[in-house]
Parts: sequence; C-alpha cells; structure tokens
Amino acid sequence: MNKLLIINGPNLNLIGEREQSQYGSKDYKYLEEICKKKTTELNLALEMKQSNVEGEIVNIIQSARDDFDGIIINAGGYSHTSVAIRDALDVFKGKIIELHISNIYKREEFRHKSLLSGVVTGIICGLGTNGYILAINSMHEMLNENK
Repeated sequence: MNKLLIINGPNLNLIGEREQSQYGSKDYKYLEEICKKKTTELNLALEMKQSNVEGEIVNIIQSARDDFDGIIINAGGYSHTSVAIRDALDVFKGKIIELHISNIYKREEFRHKSLLSGVVTGIICGLGTNGYILAINSMHEMLNENK
C-alpha cells in the first residue's frame, strides 16, 4: 500500500473561518474527512499534518523521506517565501504535488511566484478544497505508474 503525506501550512487550520471568498466555508475537519474518504477508496495510507511553523514543516518533510511515497503540500504563505521548505522538498525522492486552494495568480502580485514550484512534480491551484481530491487522484495514478 502506498503511503501519502498531506502537509498543510500556516493558517490552513482556519479555513472556513478566514477569507471565505478565497477559501470557502468548509472547515479543516471537513478537509480531513474528504481526504481520508478518498484515500480509503484508493487504498492509500494517509497521514495529514498541519503546522504554522516553518521549521516544523521542514522537519515533517525530512522525516517523510524514508516513510512516504508521495507528498501533497499546501505550504500556504510559505510557498512564496521559504527556501528552507523548498530545499527539504528537493531532498524528498518521491512524487510531490504543490496545492493551493485559491488561484494564486488572481491574488496579490507577491503570491504569483512560488519558490516550491521548481522542485515539485505538479501543481494544482484555484479549485478550492476539491483540489485535494484531484491531487489525491493524481498522486494515486503517478504512484501506480511505477508498478
């Protein structure tokens, strides 16, 4: 069974409460539930982590190197600022999908550039929490291509 890690960065624990025009009204518990349901359907082992602390996210990624086949990461604001998270992802040898709930290209100019994009397998943005389902489906397909 392939093992998938979903990492959510700063403020994502507050989806449903903050900026509903960008992130929708569904809360973090809902997000966890739909991800668990989809990974169960696809026979993927899932672990979800959320942190507001950059160094913790780096530690999570580093710890995942030997235990997980793929990472889906929504690094939130760190996508645009964190060389440390980018470097940690670059060491991970499995598949990586960068995910954004909002369309970063329809937002403030500083959000148009992601430092992570150059080291990930693919990117999904602007499709709301449904982007997680698409990312899980895509990850499942990529991981099964190698078998």
